[in-house]
Amino acid sequence: MPSVADQMRLISRGVSEILPAGELEQKLKAARKENRPLLVKEGFDASAPDLHLGHTVTIRKLRQFQDLGHTVIFLIGDFTGMIGDPTGKSETRPMLTREEVAANAETYKKQVFKILDEKKTVVRFNSEWSEPMGSADVLRLASRYTVARMIERDDFAKRYKAGAPISIQEFLYPLFQGYDSVALKSDVEVGGTDQKFNLLVGRDLQSQYGQRPQTVLTMPLLPGTDGVEKMSKSLGNAIGITEAPEEMFGKVMSIPDHLMLSWYELLSDLDADAMDAMRARLKDPESHPAKLKRGLARNIIGQYHGEKAAHEAEAAFDRIFVDKGEPEEVECRRLPAQEKDYWLVKLLSDLSLVKSRGEARRLIEQGGVSVDGQRADSPQMELPAGAGQRYRLKLGKRVFLDVEFH
Repeated sequence: MPSVADQMRLISRGVSEILPAGELEQKLKAARKENRPLLVKEGFDASAPDLHLGHTVTIRKLRQFQDLGHTVIFLIGDFTGMIGDPTGKSETRPMLTREEVAANAETYKKQVFKILDEKKTVVRFNSEWSEPMGSADVLRLASRYTVARMIERDDFAKRYKAGAPISIQEFLYPLFQGYDSVALKSDVEVGGTDQKFNLLVGRDLQSQYGQRPQTVLTMPLLPGTDGVEKMSKSLGNAIGITEAPEEMFGKVMSIPDHLMLSWYELLSDLDADAMDAMRARLKDPESHPAKLKRGLARNIIGQYHGEKAAHEAEAAFDRIFVDKGEPEEVECRRLPAQEKDYWLVKLLSDLSLVKSRGEARRLIEQGGVSVDGQRADSPQMELPAGAGQRYRLKLGKRVFLDVEFH
């Protein structure tokens, strides 16, 4: 293992908190002296099928621990995922079915090894120990925490004050998550800042079960492409790690300039010296933001699709946005021909290019829709839809689609 000072320098990069202060350094010293890797865990509820860049912030931290010689446990919350984490929620989440969770878990396992070293990763499922619990076991676990402590949690406190319902099921969630640390005897647990309460519950439970409590390491929540809200697919501000390189490049280029420092810190694979140099460049008023943003986009895409794909994505971006050209390849969808004209608003909706006809109307009125290179001038526009008719649709700056009637 590297020296403790070198380990701390890498581990501390981009971190919000290490709790309690000084404890991790002591654990690293002991692990190095005994030549024993630390057990570092993070749990992921399989509540959605795909990982986005926001998820990778903590996963990248796990990879750093692996590179330093420690053991990473990637815990899939197939049991807790059915309950649903109440963190940050203003109302009780619907429970997922076992089939939904199982399908999502398989997708997680495939995607996570784009970042983690599969040979150095232990994958576990918390149903292994949570599902066999009987009623008496659950009651004994529940007896280890009080309602008063639960209400200290910020989102519960807000809901309680507002008179919003809080189910007993939601109170059980932090306990089951905390018990994961007991079952795995983890030395360190990594999570987002929104998980701090749950991670500390794990620390408390380990103490009550006679174990040395885990050190808690929290990472910032990644702002989405809008620069305001936490990255989330439901908010439409996320970039999935399996998205096409061209789409990823365009989305990174669209982020506000003020996000670049945090995105470089949390998402790039620059080493410590290169990151120090990048911070200086980002502060330099002579630096061109668009150029630095291009470097960020290439770096991110290179990690998930390779350097060749990153450079091809940049070339495609230039062709469309700098040279005002069009993609070399455009998806074509075929629709049955019809005698009457096809209302453009309905066409966009039928092709699932918009969420509703109302959105299609607004997009056309804002000048965001083109047909064969000509801006659609009215929501009432109709297109001949006889056999052989073919059109190239463009929505916004990045979405191209050919449609052919047959």
